[in-house]
Parts: sequence; structure tokens; C-alpha cells
Amino acid sequence: MRVFVTGASGHIGSVVVRELLAAGHQVVGLARSDASVAALKSIGAEVRRGNLDDLEGLREAAATAEGVIHLAFKHDVAFTGDYAGAVAADLHAIEAMSAGLHGSGKPFVGTAGTLALAHAMLGRPGTEHDALEGGPRIDAENAVISLGKRGVRSSVIRLAPTVHSSLDHQGFVPSLITMARKNGFAAYVGDGANRWPAVHTLDAARLYRLALEGAPAGSRIHGVAEEGIPFRDIAEAIGRGLGLPARSVSVEDANKYLGFLSAFTQLDNPTSSAHTRDLLGWKPTKPGLLADLAERHYFESATPA
Repeated sequence: MRVFVTGASGHIGSVVVRELLAAGHQVVGLARSDASVAALKSIGAEVRRGNLDDLEGLREAAATAEGVIHLAFKHDVAFTGDYAGAVAADLHAIEAMSAGLHGSGKPFVGTAGTLALAHAMLGRPGTEHDALEGGPRIDAENAVISLGKRGVRSSVIRLAPTVHSSLDHQGFVPSLITMARKNGFAAYVGDGANRWPAVHTLDAARLYRLALEGAPAGSRIHGVAEEGIPFRDIAEAIGRGLGLPARSVSVEDANKYLGFLSAFTQLDNPTSSAHTRDLLGWKPTKPGLLADLAERHYFESATPA
């Protein structure tokens, strides 16, 4: 299958590209910089130069491919204050790419996050059957799901907030480590009993391939290997890795010590992937988050938050 991949040179996208190539697929990766072009060519992928604002280019690339995996998001824009702009750009990109796929039966795999389910306060682990009416990034998820009614074999992978491995240099875990170094302790809020799901990068990449190859139209899929790790356990593992204590902070002081992650670190987000495993035969095999933190690779490289 000839697959167009956005976000192809990123942390997760680069591993997805390798997974696809190893399975015999052809890959055309979207690249917006010379470094991304070089990285993609070095692993055997074709390159389409462009970005999420090049809507006509996205439409053409999707129409000429046999499948699409959409991983790109303007994280740099979102984290510098224009989250609404990043969300809008993502939705416009999805609309452009899907316009070239209507009625084709081709697969379109989008990306979302499990943390959206935490805001719904379900009182139980979130499942693939849980759907939200709307909101930032949820609108994009729903737009992809709705393509199933327009002749596209669409699916959305909701990723755990921690997609972890030695390849993770920009995610939540490196940011938490940077903050702990600055604070002199690894912070958690209150009793830290709230839970975060997690998945290893290599397991997540395999899930994208399985979704591309076989997910039914309109499927919500959970990229979750561990249903919910108490956030205090994550903070304590970071503290051990840095030789620092883990310490509770109040809700009022959370922003002082956890910055842009303060709200996220308080969310309780237990999430099931039982349906995903049954649907696609996905079996995560890589180390869990705490075991990965114990390997020390996260602490051997300095990554700014």
C-alpha cells in the first residue's frame, strides 16, 4: 500500500514510517524542513515537501495515496499560546485530505488523545465506545470518524498522554523531568492518586499499522498498554532517576511547579484498550512506563520543557 503520512519525521511518526516500510508498504512522508527531508530519505521513505497550511498539497497527496495516516499537529504553535489556531489548522488539514478520499474505501487513520475522556469525568475507565460531542481536538476526532459514512475506512487512535521510549525527547515525560530538575523535586498534586495511561512508542507504531490495514470504518482505537499509573508513582520514578525527592504540591501551587502541565497532571484518565486488542489483535509487548524510566535513558539527555 502507498501511504501518505503527516508528522512522518516526529517522535511517533518516524517509528510508524519504519513499521510501515518493514511491513512492505511504500511511504510518502510530509516534511517541512531540510532536516526532515534528510531523515525520511535516510530510512527509505519518499518525501513530499509541505506543511499543514498547504491544503491543496495535502488534498493532492491524499488523493494519490492508497491510505493516509495523520500524525502532524502544530505543537510549537499550541505551546506558545495559540492553541486555538493549532486546533483549527488540524481540522482544516483533515478536511482537505479527506476531500480526496470520499467514496474510495481507502483508510484514513487520525490521531487524538485519551486525556479528552478525563474531562468527561466518566467515573470509570474510558473505552473505545465513549464519544464526546465536541470541543478542541474532539471536533477533529469526530470529523475523521464521520468519514466512515462517506466511503472512507476511517479510524482514530487515541494515544495515551505518555508515549514513552528512548526516542521520546519532547513529550510530557521529558518536560516533567526538566521541571523536576529546576524545582529540586519531582512534583505531584495532592495525593497523586490520579492515573495516567501509557504506551511504548514501538507498540503504538504497530497499532497505527494494524489500524491502517484492518480497522473498520468509524473505529475509535485506544493506544493504551497500561490502563492507569498513579501520577505519584510517575513522580517518584522521576525523582529516583534524578536522585531527588518526590513531593506533593497543592492545587494552588501546581502552576508554579508544573507550569503548562499543571492541569494535565491533575487529570484522572484510566483508559481501557480491551476492545482495541480484540478488534485488531494488538498485543503490547514493550516495557511499561515505570520500567522504561528505570532504564535511565530519559535522564541521560537534557531536554527543555
